[in-house]
Amino acid sequence: MRKAFAILMSTLVVCACGHRASGEDPAVRISEEERQARIAIDFTRDSNYIVEYLKPYYPDLTPEQVAAWESTQALEWTMVDGQKRYFRNAGRNLFRIDPEARKVFEAVEGNERDGKDVFLDNYNREVIAEVRSTGSNLVKPVTFKVKYSLTVDPDAVPAGETVRAWMPFPREDQDSHENVELLEASEPEWIIAPDEVEHKSIYMEKKAVAGEPTVFSYTFSFTGKAEWYDFGAEDCLPYDTSSELYKTYTAERNTHIVFTDRIRALADSLTAGIDNPYLKVRSIYGWIVDHYPWASAREYSTLENIPMYVLENRHGDCGQVGLLLVTLCRASGVPARWQSGWMLHPGAVNMHDWSEVYYEGIGWVPTDVSFGRGRGAVRDVDEEYWFYTRGLDAYRIICNSDYSGRFYPPKKFTRSETVDFQRGEVEWEGGNLYFNQWSGWPEEVEYK
Repeated sequence: MRKAFAILMSTLVVCACGHRASGEDPAVRISEEERQARIAIDFTRDSNYIVEYLKPYYPDLTPEQVAAWESTQALEWTMVDGQKRYFRNAGRNLFRIDPEARKVFEAVEGNERDGKDVFLDNYNREVIAEVRSTGSNLVKPVTFKVKYSLTVDPDAVPAGETVRAWMPFPREDQDSHENVELLEASEPEWIIAPDEVEHKSIYMEKKAVAGEPTVFSYTFSFTGKAEWYDFGAEDCLPYDTSSELYKTYTAERNTHIVFTDRIRALADSLTAGIDNPYLKVRSIYGWIVDHYPWASAREYSTLENIPMYVLENRHGDCGQVGLLLVTLCRASGVPARWQSGWMLHPGAVNMHDWSEVYYEGIGWVPTDVSFGRGRGAVRDVDEEYWFYTRGLDAYRIICNSDYSGRFYPPKKFTRSETVDFQRGEVEWEGGNLYFNQWSGWPEEVEYK
């Protein structure tokens, strides 16, 4: 296994150079017909379901209350084939998005603070202390062993046809990752993409068997470290605005990083009178944290402009607010880019997105605006509240160095996830397989 891995990797590095990612993967463009089909999969709830869901919290619920929530998209809905349909998680999201509804929900269900946030309060203090005592930006190593499985539904692909699967794998070009090793794979042949491409994957193929699921699995290990930078605003040097880095990461980029009139006006208002780049970022970060609660997200591929979606709908998941932060930073003259993968906190394993911000004299600094939400318990402790403007905890798998990038080997058909890459991608000669035809998730995570 290890010998084959080394041979394949040496071949890949040579082959990949001619295909080095230099922009958006053409497979991220979907037709309007496909977009509508994906919206229909996301928006499945009818008004009867919503009323029944809300009754335990609003026994005297009126149509006027529902209409008011709909008008603000606190209850997210759209028309599907001429009928009003609500987002599949619209009921639960209402209590996340609408402040008054949240109070009603908490009066019934209680308001227990998320265990992950409680864990991070103490953990982040330890990271800060260790960075300062050791002088290293990388501390508190944790070794992870992860088993990942991807299962294609029986008969989703005709018997005898080849199923092609790309699954997430940790990058090796990150200082916070060490000792990345593939321990086991379900298929005898596989390809691990080089770090030159934005979406790091392990690729496998398998023949479909009639009536049986097509299952791919693999186990890998790596050591992750917390990455935190002990600097102040005064340590940021003036940017070299003529550099290629500055020009690239302060530019617009279709799709999603677009300086609309609203984005420009917002960026100007949030950074008015602020010249220092780190203080600009803090202003943007704090404003997003205060105004945009987390809510379960519809598929990114159905959204034409994610940051504008957040502004118009008053909520966003991790990737959505992350792209809003990147866009506002760039519009404010601060280089920023996307990063994503998984979070591996004990009891809270999930897909996750964040970003990186570049400061002259310091370098690229991980910045997780989504993890700023929930930090209310340490709001009065400056460096702890702003911890995620200067780094990340160790409990991450970094798979993606940008959004809407390229795969190796390339995909032939349109992607299921046109922005991110965390669950995987699957196709066969007949076309792409969408998320309703397969599932992928870490089955086991062990910590050392």
